[in-house]
Amino acid sequence: MSATGTSTGHVVVIGAGIAGLAAAHRLLGRGLRVTVLEASERVGGKLLPGEIAGVRVDLGAESMLARRPEAVALAREVGLTGQLQPPATATASIWTRGALRPMPKGHVMGVPGTATALAGVLSDEGLARIERDAELPRTEVGDDVAVGEYVAARLGREVVDRLVEPLLGGVYAGDAYRISMRSAVPQLFQAARTHDSLTAAVRDIQAKAAASRETGPVFMGIEGGVGRLPLAVAESVRARGGEILTGAAVTELRRVAEPDAAARPHTVWRVVAGDRVLQADAVIVAVPAPVAAGLLRAESPEAAAELAAVEYASMALITLAYRRADLALPEGSGFLVPPVDGRTIKASTFASQKWGWIADEDPDVVVLRTSVGRYGETEVLRREDAGLVEVSRQDLREATGLDAVPLRTRVTRWTDGLPQYPVGHHARVARIREHVAKLPGLAVCGAQYDGVGIPACIASAYAAVDQLGGDLAGVEELMANPVQSLHGGAGE
Repeated sequence: MSATGTSTGHVVVIGAGIAGLAAAHRLLGRGLRVTVLEASERVGGKLLPGEIAGVRVDLGAESMLARRPEAVALAREVGLTGQLQPPATATASIWTRGALRPMPKGHVMGVPGTATALAGVLSDEGLARIERDAELPRTEVGDDVAVGEYVAARLGREVVDRLVEPLLGGVYAGDAYRISMRSAVPQLFQAARTHDSLTAAVRDIQAKAAASRETGPVFMGIEGGVGRLPLAVAESVRARGGEILTGAAVTELRRVAEPDAAARPHTVWRVVAGDRVLQADAVIVAVPAPVAAGLLRAESPEAAAELAAVEYASMALITLAYRRADLALPEGSGFLVPPVDGRTIKASTFASQKWGWIADEDPDVVVLRTSVGRYGETEVLRREDAGLVEVSRQDLREATGLDAVPLRTRVTRWTDGLPQYPVGHHARVARIREHVAKLPGLAVCGAQYDGVGIPACIASAYAAVDQLGGDLAGVEELMANPVQSLHGGAGE
């Protein structure tokens, strides 16, 4: 039975992050009955609105890629059109080699088209090494290759360590020497397959981008924080008749035979959450990989094994509020920090300078964010909240001269918050989907498949909904062209 081929079908969505909520929203638009089950007491997943010193802020992700249509379009569908705002400044810095330096232009995720694009960030030796790219023999990328490994072989490690690493770290909290180029920087992977020179491949990407004449902001925020997006989607889901249950952890997911009205047996899904037992024509699993593995173990041990192997990175965001009279910040949206420089924080966002609505809410308060924690880096996250605040203040003091005492501080921990995309990730996702496809009425979506950004999660959700209706075009498009999750400015 096609769950999306009838207006009477019941679909259970497990997980109320932005992927699960987007799936529910689309299912309701197709006339289906929808129940969303969320284990925690709130919706939104990694999108979390909050406040500090009376000012609304994001305590999770803070912007969404606007060059992909999904997130901005969904925000408009749920009534947030008037609240969409681009960053007030797109200028950022990189704190490296002892100084805040302007973030270079003319690169693709830190990979330059010319050596001069990185002047001021790299040493003279590093710039000279980039020039050798044109003389090197072709480097084959095969089915996949680590971004750091490939770029270092072509341009030298300094490019990776001082620019590629902090940019990728801002998206994945990962290690550039492990991250898949095919999954994380797909446009660079495709160009590398057809060019002998990496810098020539980047120049080709840049030329095509210029020819497409894309206009408008690359990133978009929402007044009050992008954490408002899942709340608005949830409100729309409920208004259209969908049911969202929080505090409802699913403990069992099984296919069972049930008689229909004519007493003929047919297969339905049995979903157990606490004392609730639901029957569904179809199920969308929109939870992190470890949870999905547990749910699918009974019906698809092969998919469960692949999901259980997905690794995650933990991180923490430290939000600090200051009196405006107590500090003077450099211009721009903030700065990134390469791990090679040995600092504790990996980025800082000058939130009041990046988002006009934060500055407008209280002109006398300035909000900053720092982030700590990368893949495999667990020691720093064992510190108490006060310790994370102190190390953030210390690094901010060294980077900017800021020595004021904050009015308020907040520490938000995202344990196992970011799925890692190592070499071979694309193939693993293909295997997961192949196993899941053997179970009629089941689909998966979320950050561990097609990209960690908000538009990628929504695209993944829409593809899952289409798959239930027998339309595989969305899944095939995502597998052929993964969604690149760009860095949206310092601090993300």
